[in-house]
Amino acid sequence: MADVGFIGLGIMGQPMALRLAGSGTRLVVWNRAAARCAPLRAAGAEVADGPGAVFDRARVVVLMLADGAAVDAVLGRGTPDFAARVAGHVVVHMGTTSPAYSRGLEADVRAAGGRYVEAPVSGSRKPAEAGQLVTMLAGDPEAVAEVRPLLAPVCRESFVCGPVPGALLMKLSVNLYLITMVTGLTEAFHFAERQGLDTGQFLDVLDAGPMASAVSRMKAPKLRERDFSAQAAASDVLHNNRLIAEAARASGLASPLLDVCHALFDETVEQGGGRADMVAVLRAIEARTDVGGGLPAELPAGGGRR
Repeated sequence: MADVGFIGLGIMGQPMALRLAGSGTRLVVWNRAAARCAPLRAAGAEVADGPGAVFDRARVVVLMLADGAAVDAVLGRGTPDFAARVAGHVVVHMGTTSPAYSRGLEADVRAAGGRYVEAPVSGSRKPAEAGQLVTMLAGDPEAVAEVRPLLAPVCRESFVCGPVPGALLMKLSVNLYLITMVTGLTEAFHFAERQGLDTGQFLDVLDAGPMASAVSRMKAPKLRERDFSAQAAASDVLHNNRLIAEAARASGLASPLLDVCHALFDETVEQGGGRADMVAVLRAIEARTDVGGGLPAELPAGGGRR
């Protein structure tokens, strides 16, 4: 038996699986697009011919998949294959879905004789490549205790967040801050550029001051160079934004900054930037400027007063 099964080798999943393989973890992997498996095979992982074969070869199976529909398809949820697949296994859900979906999935896995752990991560492709992700864990305490050390090659820190869906709610809270922060950085860059400032100097000033962070240092060079190659794709950010907004509405919470970001990322994806990095939200901001859209006719009441 392999130590870990890993299904889902996308922007995040592939570097995460490579970290596990490089650490000596005995790994069996599968991905719908078979070409994504080649680097894992070269790193010594076994490549299965389907998701069922992963469960046959590993008791702990990590799912790093885009959404609930992909998870359901891999698990055979709603079919006779589901119980046979998950019984006696620990299913580790590392993707980002709604908390309600995860709660339902946990109930189904437990009813079928399996155990379930939420383990969403904070970080993008480069931290995944460096093993510097932060993971949040929720679920059955014994299963969490088993999974936590297995993820150590991928994550520099892990936090136990109680029962499901505590980890996903924590992830959504962190992502709300990330989305608004990167959108704010992008708007500030746009403001400096359109005011005729030296944008390199602007970023140097930012980096020297108290607002500098690992995120700003990762995203600022991409803005300066208009490098929109994906570390965290805009379509994924929009997906996360929707999940946070839905959770906020379900709890009766206001999310004014998030709602503005939601509109901007929706525009970014509509303009064809879904596969670009999240800093491609710059294009949506530029488009609003260039057509004069979204500009208030006057300051709000009290604007400019001390």
